[in-house]
Amino acid sequence: MKSKNRLTALLVVGVMLSSGAVSQLREQGMSMGIGVGATLGVTDVTSNSSQFMTRGFLRYPLSKALLGEIGFGVSRMGGDDYLTEVIPIDYRFVVSPFAFEAWNPYVYAGGGAIHYDVKQPPANPTATSLKGWTGFIPAGIGVQVKLSDGIVLEASGGYNYTFSKNLNGILATKNDAYLSGLVGLTIYGESPNADPDRDGLTNAEEKQLGTNPRVADTDGDGLSDGDEVFKYKTNPLKADSDGDGLSDGDEVLKYHTDPNKADTDGDGLNDGDEVMKYHTDPLKADTDGDGLSDGDEVLKYHTDPLKADTDGDGLKDGDEVMKYHTDPLKADTDGGSVNDGTEVANGTNPLDPSDDVPKPKKEELKIEAGKAIVLEGVVFETGKSVITPSSETVLEQAYNTLAQNPEVGVEIRGYTDNAGKASTNVKLSQSRAESVMAWLIAKGISADRVTAKGYGPADPVAPNTTPEGKAKNRRIEFFRTK
Repeated sequence: MKSKNRLTALLVVGVMLSSGAVSQLREQGMSMGIGVGATLGVTDVTSNSSQFMTRGFLRYPLSKALLGEIGFGVSRMGGDDYLTEVIPIDYRFVVSPFAFEAWNPYVYAGGGAIHYDVKQPPANPTATSLKGWTGFIPAGIGVQVKLSDGIVLEASGGYNYTFSKNLNGILATKNDAYLSGLVGLTIYGESPNADPDRDGLTNAEEKQLGTNPRVADTDGDGLSDGDEVFKYKTNPLKADSDGDGLSDGDEVLKYHTDPNKADTDGDGLNDGDEVMKYHTDPLKADTDGDGLSDGDEVLKYHTDPLKADTDGDGLKDGDEVMKYHTDPLKADTDGGSVNDGTEVANGTNPLDPSDDVPKPKKEELKIEAGKAIVLEGVVFETGKSVITPSSETVLEQAYNTLAQNPEVGVEIRGYTDNAGKASTNVKLSQSRAESVMAWLIAKGISADRVTAKGYGPADPVAPNTTPEGKAKNRRIEFFRTK
């Protein structure tokens, strides 16, 4: 019983020391090791006790999780009445089915030959031979624990079945066998198929590329070497593959630009300058939507790529350059005292100062931003949205207001009295507001400056108890939105 306890304790030593990072078997290349331990015979008739054992081996990778091992050992089997010298030579397959960081278990099995020599036979030996060769099958388990780079502590234990009944000097009813336990050191080199930094590249691939197999992100750009090579096709040795001033990681993860293209949006500015210098959108060739690319604005016209109307004259930079041929940096290109936007709205030439004498303004309405005024005199046919001819005068004033003030935008609001169903009144007021809007657009007011909304009997300005009050509530309002 003591012998078995000693053998068990020997096998457990390695497991108890399992702490720290381990180089997994599947990541090891060529390795060699030596161990010492004990055997315990499994034989008939004779008693068995633990005996000394030593073994050396050479391993090499066959595949990712499979290694081949050639081993040579010197050991003894024995008990109270016999002692046999055993020299095993075997070949094993070593399999690491699991990949743990803290420890590395494995199983093994194989075959080989044993030379046995019964040095102290029992009192009445009955074996047919006390010395010779026989085949055997070893199988067992083991564990590795890393001590330093290239060196691991290894413990293993197994069962060794022989094809002979003579190892204890007595011819028995079953073949002899023995248990074995070993603790030792293994020196290894890393497999070319290993990926110690878990970046998706093997050691062999990293060597070919020149990257660091111990650092997942060799160039420190925020992308793993494997992702750079296989996913983004960037240079894992260069933090900024396209040389645009942004790291590959920032391009992929933060700005979503192309890390292989210095100017992702093709506007003439590199992505780094767009982000850090001009604060434009590297994914949008025309950040301010004025019709000029950011590159042309910065490099050719020197306009502001973040401001659609750099000189504030009411015309977009793109329209000034391509449509009116005015200077987008000068509000009054011809210097005639009227800005380009007003000249275009008035039909005068923004390149000719002689026509800049302001024409007398036509009568217009006085409206303030955020406030509404009633268009007194706009009348519709009863129950309809048809504008009556008597409304022309006030509608002309409304048109003049918008035509002479191109920066103004309005919501045309329609209202009714409370006679009839509210839903019908809302629909009628919407239709009337749209009729006014259509009248103004037909006269030349841009559709993006006016909207129409019907409010029905809401917000009355007079009591609906008299005909006069109801007439006042049936109204059209201008609400200045800008």
